[in-house]
Amino acid sequence: MNDTAPEQSFSDLIAAELPYLRRYARALTGSQSRGDKYTVATLEAILKDRSDFENDNAMKVNLFRCFHAIWSSSGQMFQDEGSDPRARAHGLLSKLTANSREALLLRTIEEFNIKDVATIMDVDADEVRRLIKAANSELTASVQGRVMIIEDEPIIAADITDIVTSLGHTVTGVARTHAEAVELGRNEPADLILADIQLADNSSGIDAVNDLLKTNDVPVIFITAFPERLLTGDRPEPAFLISKPFQEAQVQSAVSQAMFFASTATLKA
Repeated sequence: MNDTAPEQSFSDLIAAELPYLRRYARALTGSQSRGDKYTVATLEAILKDRSDFENDNAMKVNLFRCFHAIWSSSGQMFQDEGSDPRARAHGLLSKLTANSREALLLRTIEEFNIKDVATIMDVDADEVRRLIKAANSELTASVQGRVMIIEDEPIIAADITDIVTSLGHTVTGVARTHAEAVELGRNEPADLILADIQLADNSSGIDAVNDLLKTNDVPVIFITAFPERLLTGDRPEPAFLISKPFQEAQVQSAVSQAMFFASTATLKA
């Protein structure tokens, strides 16, 4: 019994952090399927060798550090060849400052402190700050587009609208219900949808988005108080997810990442 306790404890600790690694991987790649593949590769590496966990770092830091080592050796190596959407995306990504998007996502979406981001990426704190600054600048300047907001709380909707417009994007409108969202999407097609999960009439933001995607295949950012419920890897799930309550920097980062990938049409790949 005692022999199996450490194994179970380690597995449980890893499992508790997996939803957040999936979120990071999906946002980094712009794709649920591709992000989840890197998550699986990370788990396979850990099964073979746990030596990277033999330190005083938090479990989540070590898990993301293992992921980053794999990502740095393979996922970042984009080839700027060909004319298909994925090749165009890789070409654009290769022109961004190396490691900048990773630093931004780790700091804003995953809310690691600067020291932990430095540990995960194996760089110093000043380099992390430089990378975050570069990512904010490059992503904001890379593309502007039209954003639909599906949110039933007026104050939250206003906050999101201000954040989105401050990045240079145009808000097509705010929908409070499933029906309003479908009508807005029909009349004002958007390049990106930002949707709450639970809407005013008890309808589902997910259902509204699914109806919208039947006629306009665009990236979606979901906002939810329970992100782990949409990060299981067992079914089609969002590539971009923000936890509620959110910080302005989280919305800025998610919108910039999603809009960047929307411009390259690779989100479904």
